[in-house]
Amino acid sequence: MSCHEIAALRLGLMTVLGRDDEAERQHELAELGAAAEVPGPLQALTRGRDLASLQRTFAAAAAELESKVAATPAGDAKLGYLRTLVVLCKKVELDLDLQVASLTRLYGDLETMHDAVHELFPGD
Repeated sequence: MSCHEIAALRLGLMTVLGRDDEAERQHELAELGAAAEVPGPLQALTRGRDLASLQRTFAAAAAELESKVAATPAGDAKLGYLRTLVVLCKKVELDLDLQVASLTRLYGDLETMHDAVHELFPGD
């Protein structure tokens, strides 16, 4: 059992952040195994190109995990692990949302500060 959702998100973030570390990439692909090639949220995460798509696809992957947990029999030895993954994914989803909101605020603040500079120095 592996943390497919986290590995897939890391692969997507590597692209978005411009990280070019082949060892890291291979590590995460090994974690995912065949799941990286199955069409769906995990595969989409590995191919993410922007933060908005990573948010959407991570939320979809987390929802699939929750469905898997709901379908897992109560006596299954993996249930505790799967439930822990759900909690981890929820925390990561909240952190990702916070980071995107922070960058969005920075984007807006840059325009506000730019306008302020032009108010102070209208001819420049």
